[in-house]
Amino acid sequence: MDWNQRMQGKVFNVLFLCTRNSARSILAEAQLNDLGKGRFQAFSAGRYPAESVHPEALEVLRHVGLPTEGLRSKSWDEFAQADSPHMDFVITLCDESANEDRPNWPGHPESTHWAIPDPLAVDGTKEQTHRAFRAAAMALHNRLETFISLPAHSLNHLMNIPPATIVG
Repeated sequence: MDWNQRMQGKVFNVLFLCTRNSARSILAEAQLNDLGKGRFQAFSAGRYPAESVHPEALEVLRHVGLPTEGLRSKSWDEFAQADSPHMDFVITLCDESANEDRPNWPGHPESTHWAIPDPLAVDGTKEQTHRAFRAAAMALHNRLETFISLPAHSLNHLMNIPPATIVG
């Protein structure tokens, strides 16, 4: 049995990181769990998790019909323990998290950075904030569609493609 045949039945665990784990990483977690159709299991966390998920992130997810129950802001320490799920990929979504010292993840997963603009940085009307969250969700959706469409043997190659070359 070759490598690709062994990987076809594998579920890939993906951890999305943002410093506060209240918006972008939550959007990515919920979307990949839906888009991945059992081939991917997504998680999210942050170094300094917020007390709760941002309500606008939950609203955007509900608007596109994705479940929001169970989504919560979590510390990345939950995923650095020996008994934590083994991650295949760790993807940072904010520049701050990309530059932080991160734990040594069990199994030494592939890691990369997808720079997604922070919808919380928008200081405007409720509609402007909502548009910023929708834009972040769409940018993530585009990258996730590309990510999940690759054959198993190509996933490692995607991790080394600069973000500017990925649609989104």
